[in-house]
This record gives sequence, C-alpha cells and structure tokens, in this order.
Amino acid sequence: MAQKDENVRQVNKRGGGQGSRGDQDQPAEIEVSITIHEEASPREERLKKLREEAPPIQAEKVKPKIQRVPFMLRQDTKFDKYYEPRVAALGPLHHARKPQYKHAEKVKLKLAANFVKDSKQNDADLLKKVEDNVNELRKCYDEEATKDYEDEFLAWMLFVDGCYTLEFIYKYNQLEDFQIKRDQVAFVEHDMFLLENQLPYQLLELLMSSSQIHKELKKSIDEFVGRNSPAAAPARSQPGKDVEAEPTHLLELLRTTMLGRPSPKNESEKIEGTQRSHSFRNVQELQATGIHFRTSEGNSLRSIYFKSFHLFRGILRLPQIKVDDSTRPKFMNLIAYEMCPDFRNDFGVTSYICFLDSLIDHPDDVKHLRKKLILRNFLGNDEEVAQVFNEIGTDLVPNNDIYSSVKDQIEVHYDNWGNRVMAQFFHEHFSSPWTGIAFLAALLAVGSSIVQTVYSVLSYHNNK
Repeated sequence: MAQKDENVRQVNKRGGGQGSRGDQDQPAEIEVSITIHEEASPREERLKKLREEAPPIQAEKVKPKIQRVPFMLRQDTKFDKYYEPRVAALGPLHHARKPQYKHAEKVKLKLAANFVKDSKQNDADLLKKVEDNVNELRKCYDEEATKDYEDEFLAWMLFVDGCYTLEFIYKYNQLEDFQIKRDQVAFVEHDMFLLENQLPYQLLELLMSSSQIHKELKKSIDEFVGRNSPAAAPARSQPGKDVEAEPTHLLELLRTTMLGRPSPKNESEKIEGTQRSHSFRNVQELQATGIHFRTSEGNSLRSIYFKSFHLFRGILRLPQIKVDDSTRPKFMNLIAYEMCPDFRNDFGVTSYICFLDSLIDHPDDVKHLRKKLILRNFLGNDEEVAQVFNEIGTDLVPNNDIYSSVKDQIEVHYDNWGNRVMAQFFHEHFSSPWTGIAFLAALLAVGSSIVQTVYSVLSYHNNK
C-alpha cells in the first residue's frame, strides 16, 4: 500500500449550484476537491532523509563493488603512489586521465586483438556480449565510478581492457614479442593488483566463456596470481576438492590465494576466558625467553602456530614470505580492500601484517627471520624490510580474535621468570660452540679444584 504524503492535505468543499430542469426550484449542491501542498517542516525533512537511508533487506550475500581506496588510507598523500597505476589504467576509475596512461592504450589494442585471435572468437560477437551485459557489469562498480560513462563507451572500455588483461596473463612469457620490455611487465603486474584498477572477474569469465582455450586461460590466471603472491606458495585448495565461489576480481583472488580457507587448527577462533594483554615486543625479546623461530608447514598466511616445550623452550612457526618491491603496494591494496565498507571479511591480511609488525622493530629482527628462511629478502638490506612492515602496520586495526590463542600461549611463556633466567644463562654460555667449550672447560676446572681440595682435606685427616 502506498504511503500517504505527509505534505499534501485533501480538502473537500461543498457549495450551491444550478439545479436540473426537473428540479429548478432547489439549488444543487456541488462538492469541490482541493489539494493543498503544504511546505514540509524541518523535522519532516530530516525524517524523510533518515527513511531514505534505511538499508534494504538483503536475502543473499552481495559481492563488494569495485571502488576507491577508503579515505582513511588516502590521508597520507605520500602513499598515493601505491594506490595509483604506473603504466596501464584498467576500468573506469583511472581511464586515460593522465598522459602516462595514454601510451598504454595502443598496447592494449594490440594485445586485445591478439586475444580474440588466440581464442578463435569473432571480435564483433565478443563486443556484443559485453554490450548485452553492460548493465550487470556497471553494477560491479561503485555508482560514482561509472556515472560519467555512456553504456556504449563503457562496454568498449571493458571489452578492450578485459581482452588485454587476459592476453597479458596468457602470453606472460612471450610479451617481448609484443615489444613489451621486462621493466614494463613489472609495472603492469603492479597495476593489475591495485584496488582502484580492478576489472570484474565476471567480465573475464564472459570473455573466456566461448573461447576455445578456456581451460588454458583459467590455468594461466591461477599461475599468474600464484606467482604474484608474497606467500611462498599458493594456498588455494586443489581443483576438484571443493567448489569455490567466483572472486570479485584479481585482487580478491590474490587474497584467497594468500590466506586460503580457515582450518580447524587455525587460531582465529577465540577461546572464552583465555585472552590477555600482550606485553611481548619483538623477535629479540622473544629469543631472550627461549622462543625459537621456524617455518610453518602450511603456506597460508594463517599458518602461525606456537608450542611451548619443557626446559624453557618454545617454537613459533611462521609462513614463508618473499619481500620485494611489489610487497608494499600489494599488502596496502589488500588492506584497503578489507577496509571497504561493503566487503564483509575477517581482516585476515590486516591481522597478519599487525602480527608481523609486532615482531619486527629493528633490522636485527629481520636478520634473524631471514636466517630462519621465514623472510626472503629481495630488497637488499634488512633495514629496508623493517621499514616496509613498520610503515604498512601503522594505524591498522586487526581482528583481535585472529591469532589470539597463539598470542596468549606466547605471553604465558614470556611471563615465566624461570624461562627468561634459563634462556639467558644458556644464551650466554652456549650461544656458540666456542662459548660452550669455554664454559665446560671452566666448569671442569672448578670441579677439578673442588676435588683436589676435598682430597687434600681427607688426606690431612687420614695422616693425623
């Protein structure tokens, strides 16, 4: 039933009039309906705005829309370069709005044409597919991103960018044949994992659906994303084990690859009554209490475990990750994606970065993790790696439930006074073979001196 407008008042007015010929002596009564539009009060205007903002009831999970980086992360302008494309603008948010992006448009057309040829499709039919689905593809973006583009141009833009992206990935090892140098390849890879530069995965599926090399294209995407994962190896489940939902875009696929699916052994579930404040700081402090670092068996960023043993010894297992020039922008864009208001998630990447940042304060922390093969440093020096994680981890809000059990176990070990004393003792006397030999030699010397003293005392009493 339609809601009655509070600002409209209906007035019915009766009045005299001319009667009919059969009843000329009696005046006719006429009813006049008058609609009076009253000006809404400020109170009613405010209530109207409130009701308009009421969120609709959603019966099913809706995919997050491709949008700009949240303004909280854009406040520090020195990080803008990690959110904006270097070479190729993909999609509507940055489309050829700067001179440096226009050069890539020619390369896009060349690779897009080659994609159509490789997949043995008709270019007009393929474009028609995108045109027919342009309204659905438009819905994959935040409304502000596409409002300035007509359907025809938006369809053409997505068609070219989608074909270009698929061919770039499929022909990754032959890109020099298209006069694309290796440094440009690295820049394009950087651009393909920016939040504001994403293409709907729905578009890529649409372009691949009638291709004669569909399986090869899907395989090349998985390999491409796996190769760009900072984790040592892809953490996605093997094909056929379970049905995975279609990702929103390549950045989400990268996130799934790095995090995998939560497992029963994962420490992300909070145990009631066990959470405590955590006073431990960095790798060096944990080492001082007898905690050793090892690589975890799993290759997911969730694979962080701790086990405390007898004799003041504990082992913290961490996943292997590689650190290079692409690490900072990838993590920052993954964090930005997790912060998007319409993306419901457990903040897995954000929480991992916060945990790693708590372990790394100084280059010596990085050095130890590098020696244990947990960090693979491709940046050149340990100080730069420490700076990367300290900068990324600034002002982040993690999911406190993730790793809570691990942190609690570490805190119990760390708070044990005996662990610190014994660990310090063994560190001072057995940190290397030479210090161990020197300590044992000194111990033997003291023991020998005691034996000689006791022997002398006994001999003296026996001779009396």
